[in-house]
Amino acid sequence: MQIANPHSEFKPGPLAAHGFPDLRRFFAPKAVALLGATEDLRKFGGRCLRQMLDFGFSGDVFPVNPNRETVFGRPCFPNLAALPARPDHVGIVLPARACIEAVAECGRLGIPFATVFSAGFGELPGEETQAAQAELVRVARAGGVRIMGPNCNGLINFTDGFALTSTATISGPRRPAGDIGVVGQSGGAAQVNVMWRAQEMGLGISCQVSSGNDADMDILDYAGFMLEDAHTRVVLMLAERIKDGARLRLLAARAAELEKPIALVKFGRTEAGARAAASHTGAITGSDAVFDAAARQLGLIRVNDARELYEVAMLLRRRQRPAGHGAAALAVSGGNLVALTDQAAGLGIAFPPYAAETAAKLRTLIPGFAAVNNPTDLSAGAIGSKDTFANAARIMLEDPAVDALVPVITIAPNDDIRAITALSEEADKPVAILWTGRSAADPTLTPEVLVREGHAVFRDPLPCAQALARSMDWAAFLRRRSAPAARPEGLDAARARALLAAAPAGALSEAASRAVLACYGLHGPREDVARTAEDAVAQAARIASPVALKILSPDIPHKTEAGGVLLGVQGEDAVRSGVAAILASARAYAPAARIEGVLVQEMVTGGQEMLLGVTRDPSFGPVLTIGFGGTLVEVLRDVTFRLPPISVAEATEALESLRLAPLLHGHRGAPACDIAALADAIARFSWLATDLGDLVAEIDVNPIAVLPQSVRVLDALIVTRDAAA
Repeated sequence: MQIANPHSEFKPGPLAAHGFPDLRRFFAPKAVALLGATEDLRKFGGRCLRQMLDFGFSGDVFPVNPNRETVFGRPCFPNLAALPARPDHVGIVLPARACIEAVAECGRLGIPFATVFSAGFGELPGEETQAAQAELVRVARAGGVRIMGPNCNGLINFTDGFALTSTATISGPRRPAGDIGVVGQSGGAAQVNVMWRAQEMGLGISCQVSSGNDADMDILDYAGFMLEDAHTRVVLMLAERIKDGARLRLLAARAAELEKPIALVKFGRTEAGARAAASHTGAITGSDAVFDAAARQLGLIRVNDARELYEVAMLLRRRQRPAGHGAAALAVSGGNLVALTDQAAGLGIAFPPYAAETAAKLRTLIPGFAAVNNPTDLSAGAIGSKDTFANAARIMLEDPAVDALVPVITIAPNDDIRAITALSEEADKPVAILWTGRSAADPTLTPEVLVREGHAVFRDPLPCAQALARSMDWAAFLRRRSAPAARPEGLDAARARALLAAAPAGALSEAASRAVLACYGLHGPREDVARTAEDAVAQAARIASPVALKILSPDIPHKTEAGGVLLGVQGEDAVRSGVAAILASARAYAPAARIEGVLVQEMVTGGQEMLLGVTRDPSFGPVLTIGFGGTLVEVLRDVTFRLPPISVAEATEALESLRLAPLLHGHRGAPACDIAALADAIARFSWLATDLGDLVAEIDVNPIAVLPQSVRVLDALIVTRDAAA
């Protein structure tokens, strides 16, 4: 029997130590039962059972329905206790109120897995449905049952021949198993838009899951199984929600370790989830922007739609890793090359000049072909000339500056097409075939045939360029992937926690916030707290230079808006009048605010004002914000996000990714900033977020001045988590 040893090549990996379940018996049971089985194909239970039988499942199938003696010629049982053997997996198609008791029965009988297809749970608003879903999960966990769903459309395992789903996408002869895993919460989108359309173009699927509400197991669990599956090379995810960013990080790390890419569509690109916050950082943080940055940092390949998912999989499954972002393209149609170049330019793909040796070899192929450019238009000189196109392609692929090849085929003889597929088969660099037409003589030779053979074939320039760029980005991620960020020396997490614990709940004053930052080596200019105007005069005299006067109040996070900041103050009279002015402005702005005094601070001039921030993301927890700061931060919005902790190298990369990064290197005669000191400060700040993330809701270091030979924290705000709650 095919599944006597289900998924015999599967071996649980390191993810198991982090709570990822062993799903072999879920995906490839020896026996399965279906509660709610019927012969009525108008009903879910009838379609589900019919699809399972037609799909060719060779294990034991136990229909369960107290109102029937047989279903599709098989004995039907009144309940699970009456079954002749214990199933590994139970499908439940019952009214919502009956599903809870059915799962409890699975627990009493020692059945490890159940799929709850029924709706009427957490997908609906209202306390009653939410409570029902919570009770379903509670009962499952009490009985040791892991459940998929509720409100789901099941799974399909092409490798082992098991389907537990009602979808019409598997009607008819079973398609061959492939090397692409597909997981999503939506049934129709994952099964039709991704799986079925991928198969339609010639790709093969190993396993597919449509997991519904993810009340217990979720899409990360299924993706983890697919990563460890020897049959799966690429995992495609269609995600409406990802609840646990920490588990996503573990999954992404395992994918990188195995060099099995995860490509995903994540719905929800709007900033509807962004919230107003006390800090500038919170005001410019959108949940989708955070997810997008996290995906890049973790090596997840985020694409825009389902089409991109399966088209990028065509290249990724071949496991050819381009060494860079340089491509070559050739065609006998110049228009296609122009279109390809236009699309590729915005995706980071370059077309480098050929080496002199490459150009010389190409000139010998076509007499009079003097101008050899990349992309290469062979024009009419290659038409009808046997092997010219393939030989030119081979020469280009051997060029050291070329990391991938795009041969553009329009309408061509079979021999020319097969010469390109032979090159694709033997090449150690990616070959993305752009075939816009057809075979000149053989209608049975189609793009689908070539894809089934393992080639990457695209019909239009844009999807070709997109897939190639994603493949290049994935390879670049693998090259730069390094060991986890090392903890810098001189961090005093214990003292920082003690300072936070001793501070009143809510926003800390600037002085209190700066004391916490100092525990991580983030220091500001000389400063002191003045309780009276005379204190301020004495402190300004000790600094012996122009000073900044700032209101010190945990209740006034934005001091400038309250008229609570004066810069460049010098002289006793100016200090006295300045203290009086900002105290009066602050009290007028917030009469109930707690005033701790006035901060007298050494003026720091010059340099570039930057922003460092920490906010809490619902999925990932603490998230770093790095960008250009000052009073215009919400106008410039030139920021990037990272998950902490990060290394100095990662901090440097983050800085260079900013639009205004050239300003850090000096602009129009301005001195260059101390980027190394800033990167070190960011790395230290990232460890602060890691160590104190459970206590802190927001941190806003704005600005941090980056000088030619140092950095200085000029303003800071820390808000504790209790205040945010």
